[in-house]
Amino acid sequence: MTRLRVAAVDLGASSGRVMVGEVGPGELELTEVHRFWNGPVKIAGTLHWDILHLYREVLVGLSKAGGPLDGIGIDSWAVDYGLLDADGKLLGNPVHYRDDRTNGVLERLLQKVSADDLYAVTGLQQLPFNTIYQLAAEQRLDQAETLLMIPDLLGYWLTGIGGAEATNASTTQLYDVRERGWSEGLAERVGVPHTLLPPIRQPGQVIGPLLADVAEETGLDPATPVIAVGSHDTASSVVAVPAVDERFAYISSGTWSLVGLELDEPVLTPEAQQANFTNEGGVDGRIRFLRNVMGLWILQECLREWGTDELAPVLAEAAQAPAFAVLIDPDDPSFLAPGNMVRRIAEYCERSGQEAPASRGVLVRCVLESLALAYRRTLRLAQEIADRDVEVVQVIGGGSQNELLCQLTADACGLPVLAGPVEASALGNVLVQARALGAPLPDLTAMRALVRATHELRSYQPQCKPADWDAAESRVFGGSR
Repeated sequence: MTRLRVAAVDLGASSGRVMVGEVGPGELELTEVHRFWNGPVKIAGTLHWDILHLYREVLVGLSKAGGPLDGIGIDSWAVDYGLLDADGKLLGNPVHYRDDRTNGVLERLLQKVSADDLYAVTGLQQLPFNTIYQLAAEQRLDQAETLLMIPDLLGYWLTGIGGAEATNASTTQLYDVRERGWSEGLAERVGVPHTLLPPIRQPGQVIGPLLADVAEETGLDPATPVIAVGSHDTASSVVAVPAVDERFAYISSGTWSLVGLELDEPVLTPEAQQANFTNEGGVDGRIRFLRNVMGLWILQECLREWGTDELAPVLAEAAQAPAFAVLIDPDDPSFLAPGNMVRRIAEYCERSGQEAPASRGVLVRCVLESLALAYRRTLRLAQEIADRDVEVVQVIGGGSQNELLCQLTADACGLPVLAGPVEASALGNVLVQARALGAPLPDLTAMRALVRATHELRSYQPQCKPADWDAAESRVFGGSR
């Protein structure tokens, strides 16, 4: 096969990057050419994404990639969107999912459509910032002609062609997970005009060539195709899970932790709904049966408060701190918003009858052990509900570099943990593009085999007594699920 060279635009909730991927026989290489900050901007009391900053940095990254490129793919976080008017102009910066405009909206919307009806159609976890609730709080729907999810919006600006990539559309709670398309009936019931929802496209579909002005600014050939990938970053990440067979669980570990299984069909049982599991679309028609767990966001906010981005020293302190001294429920709503995280952990401890962490090391160990407990609880429940046994936990993404968290996860779950690759979302992005461009990667099995052959992984074996984690889980979660 011809060696392919593509650009993967990979946008996370705290940073973005443009990576150049090269794929050939037995080869899969990534080179970072541009990394940039991403974060919320509060204007007049509303938290926004600075989408124009992100677009500018994408163009800078593409110009640094250097031509020629065989393709460009974009993935990002889910649920957030931009609204375009009839002339294709953006109606203001997209609102950040952590904004408080959705407070109380979930409860009001459930008076129009029951939770049972919503789950039967969408199979999604009830989260207050899901797109459906953001739209219910939206003030600009009467001015809007089209809704585009964040990767689709950036793709539109590159090509002039709109659409909705399926894996990201599946996170909106407006998508029929069985029919694999928009639920126009559900949209109308909740007051969202179905005409806002653009045509669905699948990972691997060519969106179109670059606009002339984009090609001129980036120095790329105008014929360079923009290709739909698994545009929800977790969908791309799961493509790059280096699994040998289906008996794996994954933790896509970053600002959020996406914890779950890969299945062929959605699980829409009352048990899945009660446990608040989500059924999101994956590449090649797979289902990502998972639950969102508040990930390294809590630790990131603590580091920001301490005025440092050096993780190694605080992890060393945490490794020396006593086990299970303080524990929290990382999914408690009090940890969702930015700011004052150290104080909010202390307040949680006070409410739960614990002493606040006495040192930085104790606090960091508290966060990591609590995350490991949440992973354990989620994965055990996922196996039970989906009737799927798991033999290994695959930790992918930035959190796979956190050796203490990986070891705690192995201990908590009582299963071996295989950590890596770090840049899983960019790798999955590159692999889907390569296949669309003719690389002999016919299925996920072939893609994952190439990841295993080309990337170093680290293994962690359980070391602690299961009874210790049983007791810790009971302290935090009791008998509830």
